[in-house]
Amino acid sequence: MVNVTTKIDDCVLEALSGPRVSVADKAMINCRADVNQILPFKYRWAWEKYLDGCNNNWMPTEISMQADLAMWKSKDGLTDAERRVIKHNLGFFAASESLIANNIILAIYRHLTNPECRQYLLRQAFEEAIHTHAFQYIVESLGLDEGELFNMYREVPSITAKAAWAIQHTYSVEDPNFKTGTIEADRAFLRDLVVFYVVIEGIWFYTGFVQILSLGRRNKMTGIAEQYQYILRDESVHLNFGIDVINQIKAECPWLWSEEFQEEILQMIRESAELEAAYGKDTMPTGFMGLSAELCDQYVHFIANRRCAQLGLPSVFPEVENPFPWMSEVMDLDKEKNFFETRVIEYQSGGSLTWED
Repeated sequence: MVNVTTKIDDCVLEALSGPRVSVADKAMINCRADVNQILPFKYRWAWEKYLDGCNNNWMPTEISMQADLAMWKSKDGLTDAERRVIKHNLGFFAASESLIANNIILAIYRHLTNPECRQYLLRQAFEEAIHTHAFQYIVESLGLDEGELFNMYREVPSITAKAAWAIQHTYSVEDPNFKTGTIEADRAFLRDLVVFYVVIEGIWFYTGFVQILSLGRRNKMTGIAEQYQYILRDESVHLNFGIDVINQIKAECPWLWSEEFQEEILQMIRESAELEAAYGKDTMPTGFMGLSAELCDQYVHFIANRRCAQLGLPSVFPEVENPFPWMSEVMDLDKEKNFFETRVIEYQSGGSLTWED
């Protein structure tokens, strides 16, 4: 028999001797119930998104880059405008995925006090790592200058401006001394969720998706396009998880969602759209077949209004039509073979997801 002589702190004993966790004890933030007990579920939607993520598993190296390499090396394969779009996309996405992963680990996981939501966050963090892997794989496969691309967030003004804006609105939440529990702190956490889920993953990423996937539609750089298609699928689930979390916090803590705070969120979305418009002009000063900075700007306004509606907010821009209705076709993974015709692996859950862009 083992003789346990180590003295256990009273606070540890108190935590371990508490009552069983009930559904009523659970909450999104500032919850005192044991976060180690995932059952019983209170937010089954979070668990379902975790299962979706597991079923969606993919690896970048399963996608061939041979045709992309041949096209990249060919003098006539791509125009200068198309090469610029590809490089700027890789530079922006590589930095953004890292920012998101760090925020999940350093902020969101710490302050979201629900175990089923934390379970999904673990899956999301893994997916962000897969996306970073994808950009590394693309850079290595094409023999691109890694220093140039992975430093664009420092050296390309339109990308630097977006990174600086995101960090400015969220850096306090990543401080190890930051704690929720006051109205000011809880709103800071909500602000962080809006920046990362609604703005970065829900608005800014969509310009890049349109740009790269439009090349794939014309049978150009199909390996990169296919990876972006799978990243888009992952990001769609990330976005909807984040919006569900924000709306659940609003329901549980309605005093946080004041008219003044709502106006602040609307202004943030306006500012983010302006930054994205500048980025679109920088990446596509001349545009190319079927794509221009003006059309991307219209798409950003369309997407931004949709994000506002998902948060129960009024539109920030006059209503516009979606200039890229084919994006819905791209999201239909049942048709991926006809779309890119490059895969030899069938994904188990490609047809099981309900897409909500």
